[in-house]
Amino acid sequence: MVKLKINDKEIAVPEGTTILEAAREMGVHIPTLCYHPKLRPLGHCRLCLVEVKGAAKPVAACETPALEGMEVFTDTPRVREMRKGILELLIATHPVNGCYTCDRSGNCELQNFVYAQGLTECTFSTDTYRYPVVKDNPFIVRDYEKCILCGRCVQVCREVQLNFALNMVNKGFKTKIAPVANGEEAASTESPCVFCGQCVQVCPVGALVEKSSRYKVREWELKKVRSVCSYCGVGCNLELYVKDGKVVKVRGYDNPAVNNGWLCVKGRFGFDYIHSPERLQQPLIRVGERGEGKFREATWDEALDLVAENLRRIRDEYGGDSLGILCSAKCTNEENYLLQKLTRGVLGTNNIDHCARL
Repeated sequence: MVKLKINDKEIAVPEGTTILEAAREMGVHIPTLCYHPKLRPLGHCRLCLVEVKGAAKPVAACETPALEGMEVFTDTPRVREMRKGILELLIATHPVNGCYTCDRSGNCELQNFVYAQGLTECTFSTDTYRYPVVKDNPFIVRDYEKCILCGRCVQVCREVQLNFALNMVNKGFKTKIAPVANGEEAASTESPCVFCGQCVQVCPVGALVEKSSRYKVREWELKKVRSVCSYCGVGCNLELYVKDGKVVKVRGYDNPAVNNGWLCVKGRFGFDYIHSPERLQQPLIRVGERGEGKFREATWDEALDLVAENLRRIRDEYGGDSLGILCSAKCTNEENYLLQKLTRGVLGTNNIDHCARL
């Protein structure tokens, strides 16, 4: 453990803890844009600058380790002035008027910091290179004008997804983050991108947004509902964003015991089936001859009784090996275990397989 002072208050933290982590443990707020707790700190945005007694200049709190006897000051006039300058530089190349139609308005980290700083105008003027909005990704819209080059999306693609589908390309005012293939800029569909959407989840501004909900909802209109993904047996935790009783987008919920907040492409983007008019609302039982396509609605008890009765009849008449059971990857391990117990212990056959083998 090391002991240090932050704003004249002493705290002891494990060796290797950063100044930012120590401050957050104390409840001291230090603004950040490039930092994400699940990614390696890079210190790109410099918004987390703090003063350390004896240091020649302010340091980035996100990547500076806390040391024994260190004295840190997080809100001095010098620090406030430097943060203001950093924010001005960011909004000098950021389309502030775009906040009116940005999907992240009201939940944008840059917008929140500019508001907290009370910035009403920018003293810097730059001739930023303008890139068009890119929509080649089937699920994600990339708005380069809103990108602040924090690098979170590049990091999460490398460190969490291990796909290396994104990188910074070009130099100077032409710098942008783009899909890459073999070290060169490429279309999303040509890059190693698997469309997981982790980049959308970590983006602090409106540079990356879900294509399905763009210009359809504002953050404050949404109700968040926790749920569990139904696509496989892993049980990834979800947060459903609901408007008017309909799910409009999905984000990963931060549960370290399961998916740690991350999702795959199906869990994040494959939710349109929820409100499909073709989705069955109740079990159906066939009426008439097979092939006529005639069914009637039934209760679950009625449907399950019919299935059990027919399985029992076939087993008794033709033997257990006349039956076969196919398990589902969408079930949990426990459910599949019970199904194989039913197959072997009740139906009397070893004819059971798993759909993942298909």
